[in-house]
Amino acid sequence: MYQALYRKWRPRTFDDVVGQSHITDTLKRQVETGRLSHAYLFTGTRGTGKTTCAKILARAVNCEHPVNGNPCNQCPSCLGIESGSILDVLELDAASNNGVDQVRALRDEAVYTPAAVRKRVYIVDEVHMLSTAAFNALLKILEEPPAHLMFILATTELHKVPATIKSRCQQFSFKRILPGDIAGRLSYVAKQEGLELKPEGAALLARLADGGLRDALSLLDQCARPEGAIGEAEILDALGLAGNLETARLMEQIGAGDTAAALESLARLYGAGKEVGSLLGELSALTRDLLIRKTAPQGGAALLTGGYDENTMRRLSNAFQTARLVQMLGLLQSTLADLSRSGNRRTDAELCLIRMCDPALDESAAALNARLSRVEELLAGGIPAACAVPERPVKAVQPPAAPAPVQEEGPPWEEERPPLPEEPGEPVSPAEQTEPVKAASAPAPSARPAAPSGGAELWPGLVMAVRGRFPAVYPFLSNPAMVQGRLEGGVLTLWTDSEFTKSMVSGASLLEELGRLASAQTGGSVRCAVKVGKPPQVQSAPAAAPEHDNLEDLLAMSRQFDNIIIQE
Repeated sequence: MYQALYRKWRPRTFDDVVGQSHITDTLKRQVETGRLSHAYLFTGTRGTGKTTCAKILARAVNCEHPVNGNPCNQCPSCLGIESGSILDVLELDAASNNGVDQVRALRDEAVYTPAAVRKRVYIVDEVHMLSTAAFNALLKILEEPPAHLMFILATTELHKVPATIKSRCQQFSFKRILPGDIAGRLSYVAKQEGLELKPEGAALLARLADGGLRDALSLLDQCARPEGAIGEAEILDALGLAGNLETARLMEQIGAGDTAAALESLARLYGAGKEVGSLLGELSALTRDLLIRKTAPQGGAALLTGGYDENTMRRLSNAFQTARLVQMLGLLQSTLADLSRSGNRRTDAELCLIRMCDPALDESAAALNARLSRVEELLAGGIPAACAVPERPVKAVQPPAAPAPVQEEGPPWEEERPPLPEEPGEPVSPAEQTEPVKAASAPAPSARPAAPSGGAELWPGLVMAVRGRFPAVYPFLSNPAMVQGRLEGGVLTLWTDSEFTKSMVSGASLLEELGRLASAQTGGSVRCAVKVGKPPQVQSAPAAAPEHDNLEDLLAMSRQFDNIIIQE
């Protein structure tokens, strides 16, 4: 008759126990020296070796020829205890014997000396299932038992055991077995059983076992095949974990922000009979694995729950930030907690997916933190957000003309005044009469306002031309208090107010585009440079010659005629 692997390969000595050396070394030393306690309390999660160590200890204390604290497993006592023919070692299940009457019967029977071995041993599994009255009935004999009596209590829920019981026992805490230790044991068992287990398959089974060697052996038993190697694909197929690929695909859609595709995937899985709570639970487990992988890339492999291959985990991990994963995990956990009180579970799941696809719809502090972290990452990377905007083809149109420079109004005494009329007595030719009119209607080129030097009139047009291609940098370029452009000697210099602004406008693609546009407008080769500081002062146009004073002419004329007196 076939025997399950976890039963067939149950350790028979303390040395065979995997991953619990801190406990087995102590128990071996106590057996060797004879300093045994009358009561032990073994705690820990399932499949970590509590019952196994209890059975080994029961054989070791009654073994006729112990070997370094281990039972020999060959003497009549060891063989009888192992086969169950010696009734002095009794294993009880507190889940089915949790009443006070059963404990009273055990207490009345325990006072009798053992018939075939030195010590009578009671192994009580899942002791936390005992009732309060049963615990109280066990207190007295547990505190002062006969010399031939030993209790070994085992539980997975230590918090349910009364403090009065804990204080009467030596407590040993069994830890979860590391995936590396589980994988090594699985490889050994597979080799002994004639199975070809690949290293990656053993590692996957170790992660799926969640720290329990019994679960790992059961999974190996389920995946065993007489021919062919057992790898990751075979394990996922045999255990029915191929549905995890659907979960991974849904996570990819969430990372891409494709809300429509995510809702379609949810509808397809829901129509196929998938329970929304189970789906959100799988998403939560995957998000948790991605978060662990992000925050602890070196030692986090031992913390992963498994079920996904390395390529899938790497691809999904690169699609999310740590803050985004924290926000998603919190949202999934809160949604799962509220599903039991939900009026429409599918609607709640859809709302959860929509908020996960678009963090802007989530008003929580975690979502805001995720969005700010995204902005900080973009800023630190030189604003790659501009690359995310789909590029529009650059139309072959001239950039908008720069606005005409506004002339500052001078003081009132410098305003131009119409010339005084000619003095009477002097003949004026018709040609001379028309000359002032022509001059007034068409001012000389020298009278036009001079264009500001340094290429300042070129800069506003360049800023408007690059607005569509670089929307993230446009607020800096269009703010004269932050960036000013000056063209001098074939070099377009961007003068910035700070190092931060300089880092924002120093992108190679931006400077290349500005240089290309400036070259097209000036007709020469222009290159760009970025500096911190203020641009050099633009020299003002030369001052206009002082206007002719007509009053001086009148005074000069009055000196030639004695009969004309002009008082100043």
